[in-house]
Amino acid sequence: MTISRADFAVGQIVRHELFAYRGVIIDVDPEFQGTEQWYKSMAKSLPPKDQPWYRVLVDGAAHQTYVAQRNLTDDGDRSPIQNPYVDDILRRCGDGTYVLRTGLS
Repeated sequence: MTISRADFAVGQIVRHELFAYRGVIIDVDPEFQGTEQWYKSMAKSLPPKDQPWYRVLVDGAAHQTYVAQRNLTDDGDRSPIQNPYVDDILRRCGDGTYVLRTGLS
C-alpha cells in the first residue's frame, strides 16, 4: 500500500468540492481511520482509503466532518471560520490562516 502525501495542513482553510462548504482543517490522517460501516454509509463517492483524510470544522455550523483529500481544495477566502469550537482548538494568524493552540496535540 502506498500512502500519499497530504496536500493540506492543520489550520488551512479549505472548501469541499462536492458540498461547497468551507472549513478549517484540525487534524490529518495519512489514510482513512474510520470504520467500514461509516465509510459505506457516509462516503458515497467512494474516495480512496489509502490517501489522506482530514477533520474539518465547518464554517457556519457547530460540527466537524471527516473528508477525503480528493474532495477538498484550498479556499482563497481568508475570512474567519465561524464555528463554536475553532477558538478552543486553533489560533488565528495575521494572514488569515490558523495554527493549533499551544498545548494541544
